[in-house]
Amino acid sequence: MDYNSTLAGLYYLLICADGKVNEKELLLGKKMIKAEGFDEDKFETTLESFKTLGNQVLYQNCLAALRKLDDQKKIRSISWMCVIANSDGFMDKEEWVLIYKLYNTELKLSLDDIMKTQRELNKILHGKEFLSFGVKTD
Repeated sequence: MDYNSTLAGLYYLLICADGKVNEKELLLGKKMIKAEGFDEDKFETTLESFKTLGNQVLYQNCLAALRKLDDQKKIRSISWMCVIANSDGFMDKEEWVLIYKLYNTELKLSLDDIMKTQRELNKILHGKEFLSFGVKTD
């Protein structure tokens, strides 16, 4: 998997993590595609291919691909997940479990670096810096 398909896989896992796909997550996914310079049709085709793969296999594939990326791309990938997870104002507990497992348990990435990159992404998307790391636990 290259960076584009890895990010697509992480996006797919994230939007499916809580069992319901949110319109705001889909909208931010389109903004992510544009910000990253991805081809939208190819991205959508890649997402479709994940539907038959199974989330556990996709997770393992994404993790293996993430481990091959440089730290900057790893951090950017996780930061995108945080931004999208918070697109509706909060991060679902299942989304947080996925993100935490990836950045902390599996990849041992710095939370400070993720938050810094998250602010940068929010500035690109919204014209202002802010953090979005709240977790809804009900």
